[in-house]
Amino acid sequence: MKNRIEEEYNRREVKPIRLNKYISDAGICSRREADRLIEAGKVKIDGVTASCGMKVLPNQTVTVGKKEIRGKNAMVVLAVNKPAGVVCTEDMRTKNNIIRFLDYPVRVTYVGRLDKDSEGLLLMTNNGDIINKMMRAGNRHEKEYKVTVNKPVTDEFVEQMAAGVHIQDKEKGLDAVTRPCTVEKIGKYKFRIVLTQGLNRQIRRMSEALGYKVTELVRVRIMNIELGNLKRGEYRSLTDEELNELYEELKGSENAPGGRGR
Repeated sequence: MKNRIEEEYNRREVKPIRLNKYISDAGICSRREADRLIEAGKVKIDGVTASCGMKVLPNQTVTVGKKEIRGKNAMVVLAVNKPAGVVCTEDMRTKNNIIRFLDYPVRVTYVGRLDKDSEGLLLMTNNGDIINKMMRAGNRHEKEYKVTVNKPVTDEFVEQMAAGVHIQDKEKGLDAVTRPCTVEKIGKYKFRIVLTQGLNRQIRRMSEALGYKVTELVRVRIMNIELGNLKRGEYRSLTDEELNELYEELKGSENAPGGRGR
């Protein structure tokens, strides 16, 4: 099967750019300093030492010393383990915002926010098409969470959560019955839930409506991408296999903007 990352690059008709500009665009250094690094033999393209004047495509691997970099035109999709306390916002005036916390050399944004008190898997990318397809509620893409509450999880609680819960917030203009979903008790105070929608603070509001308070909420999966053993506060690039499967799952999804809130 042809690699879907390559298909994406081909679809965009991305042209090669000069290596020094590529390094500069990635936020590593100025073009002049990039030329010095290239002349010193410290830059490689796909493992081969580069020379001044060379050009590079976004799907090629560029390293400066031991650091792998990406130019601003390269497609980036990251899996991030967001810690509690970090805020999903692009407003740089907000303390502990996700953009400053991640400090990634290429401009990326989040795919489906997690509220400040929640943690776990957050996808970040510079690909607007992926964002729109994943976050449009009508596409019903799965997001899985492990949740701890302040009281023992009962069979009745699980059944009510799974069937759909009426939640509302007049200030937010929220008044809805949640979609039926998968809920499973996994501990005395813990349950697993799989949602296909992203209403504001949905799991917390659902639990509160049934007399429970969430004490810990961790997102462990978005579609085919799993949190796995990624440490809190760390990030990684998605593998080719994960991206290929993600593109398969996104086939047929509408890409009109559908909001990011959860």
